[in-house]
Amino acid sequence: MRCASGSIARRELERLVTHARASIFDSIAGLVHGFERRQALDRSETRAEARARLAAELASSGRLLALHQVHGAVVHVAPWEGTPDGDGGVATEAGLLLSIETADCLPVLVVDPLERRVAAVHAGWRGTTAGVAQKAVQALAAQGSRPENLLAALGPSIGVCCYEVGEELRAAFGPEGQAFFTPGPRGRPHLNVRAANLAQLVESGLRHEHIDAIDECTYCRPDLYHSYRRDGPGAGRTLSYVGFRKG
Repeated sequence: MRCASGSIARRELERLVTHARASIFDSIAGLVHGFERRQALDRSETRAEARARLAAELASSGRLLALHQVHGAVVHVAPWEGTPDGDGGVATEAGLLLSIETADCLPVLVVDPLERRVAAVHAGWRGTTAGVAQKAVQALAAQGSRPENLLAALGPSIGVCCYEVGEELRAAFGPEGQAFFTPGPRGRPHLNVRAANLAQLVESGLRHEHIDAIDECTYCRPDLYHSYRRDGPGAGRTLSYVGFRKG
């Protein structure tokens, strides 16, 4: 089971776009966000170098904050120093830009366009079962945001087309999560982590029409995205970021 490849012309156009963006955020003044696509030079770039490069690119907009992601559900409130353990962040001030690293896991960006707050989440299957996206919404609500006003974008991740998993994950998601599994061609289940997080955001109070998705599979698109499952431990990382520009 694989994603449709699309036309050669479309793929060539996509390669010219170095940062995929969610159209749902387009009209929000002062917001900067993106899901980085891999480029010809990144094959030899370390994760630290990639993060430093992105920080330099965004320096005029603000300070880029990162996390040491541990596949959990801890959400930090910016600012912080260094890279604390966690898989989600919330920023309530302009000039604080949140970043997430993924290589098949799902990056989730959430924006409050009225109160001008943001959240960023790293949602692998473990973080998804722990409700990390829901906890980010709760953290925004604790700062005064109303869930029904929030906008969210689900970034590139491994798709249900390629995310073959073991039966043990069915138990981890529980009876209510069985809708996110489909039969695979080799007799093993495939997990739709994007659908699982969309459902959690709606359950948290977001309106369905306020959730956008970049429906691209990281495994299927080696020309655009890094994939741990495809490339192994040496895989790079897709950097996603969101925040309001300082000033």
